[in-house]
Amino acid sequence: MYMSMLGLAAFLDWQGGLKTVQGIICFGIGAMVGWPFAGALAIPFLLEEIAVAWSLGDIAPAIKRVLEGVVKCLLILSVVVLVDSIFYRQFALVPWNIVAYNVFGGSGKGPNIFGTEPWTFYFKNILLNFNMWAVLALSSIPLLVLQALFRPHKTSAQTLFRSVTLVMPFYMWFAIFTLQPHKEERFMYPAYPFLALNASISLHIVLAYIGSSDPGTLVGKIPAKVKLIITVIPVLLAINIGLLRTVGMVTAYSASLQVFDALLQTDGAPPEGFVCYGKEWYRYPSSFFLPNNNLRAKFVQSEFRGLLPGEFAESGAGLGYFPGTWTVPKGMNDRNLEDPEKYTDISQCTYLVDSYFPGDKETKPEPHYILDTEMWEKVSCKPFLDTRRTGVLGRTIWIPNLPFIPNKYQRVWGEYCLLKRRTA
Repeated sequence: MYMSMLGLAAFLDWQGGLKTVQGIICFGIGAMVGWPFAGALAIPFLLEEIAVAWSLGDIAPAIKRVLEGVVKCLLILSVVVLVDSIFYRQFALVPWNIVAYNVFGGSGKGPNIFGTEPWTFYFKNILLNFNMWAVLALSSIPLLVLQALFRPHKTSAQTLFRSVTLVMPFYMWFAIFTLQPHKEERFMYPAYPFLALNASISLHIVLAYIGSSDPGTLVGKIPAKVKLIITVIPVLLAINIGLLRTVGMVTAYSASLQVFDALLQTDGAPPEGFVCYGKEWYRYPSSFFLPNNNLRAKFVQSEFRGLLPGEFAESGAGLGYFPGTWTVPKGMNDRNLEDPEKYTDISQCTYLVDSYFPGDKETKPEPHYILDTEMWEKVSCKPFLDTRRTGVLGRTIWIPNLPFIPNKYQRVWGEYCLLKRRTA
């Protein structure tokens, strides 16, 4: 996302000459060091450059700039491959590996084995996260067309062509990933700078129309103060909804990080043993949240039947330098198949991370550990939003817990706990 933003800035900046090489390098770094598909966001800018150069009969310098950017990206890629190959102890072209698996994985492989979502997923996602700005971003091309049709004196052919080029990357990215069955929120990250750009272009068009002082038009007869109110209220509303969304997410779901604070607040000997995860395996943040090397994260069996993360090899195991970067954990596969060796017996767990939502039924693999007070004691418990029993509004934004708010809008809570095995 950050390299996409820098690449966009380079292609936007025409002062002192075209920044084609810088733009290609920024997008290239994002693709080679980050996610290879992000490089596609540069395509509209490159096509624009070639088209403009062709129309001006000046194609050679444009091709030279593009080739220079590509060559410099290849030099950077060679360094990336060298470093990766050293740490993996084999030749590794990681960007190609990502593309090969996700695009050419074949039957039983590829992203779809990790779950699929309906075509509406990203529409809902960006609307939740960007509210009014998402609507403006998706409205940029229709607004450009309307401006060209009904206000042609405000839009030259060159301006329209440039504007379409600027808004196309977001539409292209959004369309491509909407068509993919497997969808995740993070797949939109590289396009966020373009979402902001599209929204700003749309807002500019709307403000330019509202700000018109032509007495021959209806909008030109509206007093300036009324126009100010009309424009400021939606913007302030969008900002406040965004803040409520942020506060809502933090208060609803941060318990999975907060419960580990208790492991740092010990007066006696530092804690040690296995910290186990069952059904909460997918909220496991990182071993870096464990305060010392005497604690180890482990998994116990739950209803999940896919492949769980493996353990990296540790230094000092006689495997040489940085064994965690090149040794493959046992039982790994590229088909998301369950590996029973990833599980630890519950009797070996000193600590256990679990959640409980009143009304949920327990199963044999997923008992209500939090209610088993004979076996487990609560070290730290934090409220965690019960998404099944909380309404749409409560899941979308922060709702204060006040008595006059109807129950159907109230947020319903469960518990997210760090438990410790009781000693006899």
